[in-house]
Amino acid sequence: MGRLTTHVLDTAQGRPGKGIRIEVFRLEGEQRIRLKEVVTNDDGRCDAPILEGEGFAVGQYELVFHAGDYLRAQAQGVEAEEPRFLDVIPLRFGVADAGAHYHVPLLLSPYGYSTYRGS
Repeated sequence: MGRLTTHVLDTAQGRPGKGIRIEVFRLEGEQRIRLKEVVTNDDGRCDAPILEGEGFAVGQYELVFHAGDYLRAQAQGVEAEEPRFLDVIPLRFGVADAGAHYHVPLLLSPYGYSTYRGS
């Protein structure tokens, strides 16, 4: 059964990114259809697949990571410029095989991020 998962890793601190709000959208032409919202757990993952089964179809998707709140909390006691360099991080990707596992992690630091398709 196909599914979508994620994992946020704070590469600056070497630990999971916990408590990060993620909005999930399906893209249909110029429309962004909001499917749900999830929050990462203590391990930087979601407690269940973000999408799976019939709710996961071939098409274009977007995960919107609200990383700014997390980064502000990590910088307590440290003077930081506002607005932050990174705040909201949108990741758009295509799903060609709805029967496959698409793992879309976010490797995060205050001044950069990266992603890839894992399994």
